[in-house]
Amino acid sequence: MDAPFGHVLTAMITPFDDDGAVDHGRVWELAKHLVDGGSDGIVVTGSTGESPTVSDDEKLAIFGAVVEAVGDRAHVVAGTGTYDTAHSVEMTQKAEETGVHGIMAVTPYYNRPSQEGLVAHFTAVADATSLPVMLYNIPSRTGRRIEIDTIARLASHPRIVAVKDAVWDVGFTTDTVLAIGDDAVVYSGDDMNTLPMMSVGAVGVVSVVAHLAGPQVKALVSAALEGDLATARRLHQALAPLCRALFLEPNPAPVKAALTALWAPVGAPRLPLVSAADATVDAVKEALGIAQKA
Repeated sequence: MDAPFGHVLTAMITPFDDDGAVDHGRVWELAKHLVDGGSDGIVVTGSTGESPTVSDDEKLAIFGAVVEAVGDRAHVVAGTGTYDTAHSVEMTQKAEETGVHGIMAVTPYYNRPSQEGLVAHFTAVADATSLPVMLYNIPSRTGRRIEIDTIARLASHPRIVAVKDAVWDVGFTTDTVLAIGDDAVVYSGDDMNTLPMMSVGAVGVVSVVAHLAGPQVKALVSAALEGDLATARRLHQALAPLCRALFLEPNPAPVKAALTALWAPVGAPRLPLVSAADATVDAVKEALGIAQKA
């Protein structure tokens, strides 16, 4: 199946130092670690990357650092979308100048535009760049779902090539795949639903779990693509406790705490998010042990 950004992308956290500033050295190290662990691509400054509390200048510096670190080995996709179309267009144009390979544009949040407003917004973003664009459909965070007819209209744009689907409804995914045909592809935006969504036509995942279990996520996606249901199902079941544990508290607090405990310090989230509780980290460690035995 054609996958314009690869089959396994990690929605990368943004590492901070003890003073709360972006830790650029750790950005570099983490991007390399994720690609070494099986990621075909890195999505930078999405919701997992704390995009609402990372400044424009910080985002651009992160884009450049990740491109320099892994841009010759993986697709680098920049999260440039906001609830402001003009701002999103400006950030998209500046992101392209940093050398990223694609753009992720989230549904405008808080102001809850109509479906016509969504078409106009995403079209403006796609018109502002020569890069391929992934729409990010996550109504639990944005308060507005990109409906299937709207996705189909947008998929006819030559640069809108993918949808990250975090709607949590496999029936919706099925209808999306049918509606867009060969115009675009769907990526799972929810680790727990990667296998179910791939069974109805998704081409891969934009993953949080891959921070900690990249080889297992890669193996699951590869098995699903090859039609090896038994292997894919075994990996899905083994990863399920980790998928749950990483969302016991608002993302990315659990995965940041787990990375600090198990890999290297990546800092606490910026307020209004707070660090995950010790009990959450313990649950992640226990679930990771299950995944690693798969």
